[in-house]
Amino acid sequence: MERYATGSDGAFAEVYDAVAARLYTYLHRNVRDTHRCSDLLQETFLQMHRARATFLSGAAVMPWAFAIARRLVIDQARRERRAPPLADLSDPMRTNGVDLACHDDQAVEEGELARAFTRELARLPASQRTAFELLKRDGMSLAEAAQVLGVTVTAVKLRAHRAYVALRIALGVHAVRLAGVKS
Repeated sequence: MERYATGSDGAFAEVYDAVAARLYTYLHRNVRDTHRCSDLLQETFLQMHRARATFLSGAAVMPWAFAIARRLVIDQARRERRAPPLADLSDPMRTNGVDLACHDDQAVEEGELARAFTRELARLPASQRTAFELLKRDGMSLAEAAQVLGVTVTAVKLRAHRAYVALRIALGVHAVRLAGVKS
């Protein structure tokens, strides 16, 4: 990133390769629409390009990129709240994300647990949910998550702990098993 920040356009490919997959996963989890997700990924890299001269030498790239992407997700959510909802074009052969042709009891149970986990995670306050997702789903360290969120490491720990407790209460014994699963 330092080479890219100083004007080496060839270094962009290295920066892109290093962060694009993790950024896309984060964006897709928060946006769900693959087209919008791709647009937001491009917008994140455009913002990074525009701000590359302000990148602090020696700073970590991943938290900086995630902070930019997070801001874009928030802006996208605000725009969507103002826009009228689109018609649901879901597949009639699927109900609540479960393929009706699936007969495997274990797969159905795991799908139900995953949906319950996703539902309970969505009910958490945004600050707790985001801290949990950055730590557990995106694999960031406490320091990286703190940098993305613009808070202290202690605040990230507190938010994540509150999310763990709320999920554990809502889901019971299954919460511990699901908390470590990336989706």
